[in-house]
Amino acid sequence: MSVLNPSNLLIVSDDNEFARTLVAAWQAERLVPEITLLSSDVWTSATRASSQVVIVGPVRPGKILGILGSMEPSCAAVCVTGDLPSIPRLRADYPSLLVIPQQDGWVHTLILVASEALRRIEASTRALRAERLAACGERQAMLGRYMIEMRHSVNNALTSVIGNADLLLSEPGQLSSQSRDQIRTIHAMALRLNEIMQRFSSLAMEMQAIEKESQAETDFASHTLTPGS
Repeated sequence: MSVLNPSNLLIVSDDNEFARTLVAAWQAERLVPEITLLSSDVWTSATRASSQVVIVGPVRPGKILGILGSMEPSCAAVCVTGDLPSIPRLRADYPSLLVIPQQDGWVHTLILVASEALRRIEASTRALRAERLAACGERQAMLGRYMIEMRHSVNNALTSVIGNADLLLSEPGQLSSQSRDQIRTIHAMALRLNEIMQRFSSLAMEMQAIEKESQAETDFASHTLTPGS
């Protein structure tokens, strides 16, 4: 049985036959969401917060308005009711609520509507994730460009540190043993940083070469595909 993840479907109803009929019909579909069944007595803010699509079926008198009123605005809600006179009022009070009369064909209609809601939520989730990844990639690219721009300045500073450390170490008589050890440490760390920057510079040059090669291939492909060329 395929499952739509991470989408979550919650069915709230006090009519056991309603829930059994809906779940049985859904299990015959190609894609089956993760379904949670609740009665109106155990409906809480915690359960509604963990659900992306909520289906409200027949419930005890006086429960429907409390359930609908406590739902998060971002939650997709569908109400199935056999009380036809209540439909205009529900639609007026909850414009984002989709109300389906419990008449012939209601199960098929409900499955289509809820499945589409789940697909849209999943697509929206993927889009938001892609946007976050793109933003993260852009920040990293900005950092990379900054490092490329600053590598010459860093290399110059490291060269100065290494040169002055070499100069001080060349006159050991003017330094205490502790000072010489500290300068050797500075010298060694500066050499390590210089090695890292050299590797970074090599990597930057390789990336630029790859970009130029890719651009040349793109230009060649565009030229060969241009009519009359």
